[in-house]
Amino acid sequence: MYKKDFIFLVIGQIISIFGNQILRYALPLYLLNQTGSSVLFGTILACSFIPMLLLFPIGGIIADRVNKRSIMVILDFSTAMLISLFYLLVGKIDIVLLMAITMIILYGIQGAYQPAVKASVPMLVESEYIMKANSVVDMISSVASMVGPVIGGLLFYILGLAPILYASIGCFFAAAVMEIFIHIPFKKKENNREYICYRSWRH
Repeated sequence: MYKKDFIFLVIGQIISIFGNQILRYALPLYLLNQTGSSVLFGTILACSFIPMLLLFPIGGIIADRVNKRSIMVILDFSTAMLISLFYLLVGKIDIVLLMAITMIILYGIQGAYQPAVKASVPMLVESEYIMKANSVVDMISSVASMVGPVIGGLLFYILGLAPILYASIGCFFAAAVMEIFIHIPFKKKENNREYICYRSWRH
């Protein structure tokens, strides 16, 4: 029923969404563990939501004008690089500043990633399967939102932060490489307003 490209899309979404959710809960727990401040924990979490709220509607517009595969690949590579930088900078700069920047970028990536996935679905499945495919994508997002924080908390309690960071870097890098091989038809939309203005100027 579903072709290889859609299956790759779903696997990439699972890695990206679950990984992002786990990190977004494990990282603040690390901050809480290091500082003992529940105020900082709550403040950084609250501020981190802002870029996601802003980028989610903008992400849909971008997905209409940019190759969706490229968006997902770039965002997953960026997440792998972000977590690598976080690991390298822990202990070298102020943890509160480092955590705030990392969390804001993570939430921003999530806000831009999901619209690209949603916009790709109609191009990867037959028209009669679009509703089912969208349901699969929505279900993964919903389950990740509920289960991701629980997994993040358990992993942090059992393993600590370092193994979570190692696994995240590897998983996001692997997802980005896999997404390179997804074929998503792309046709850039014309900017009709600019075209009309140009025609008017010419005449």
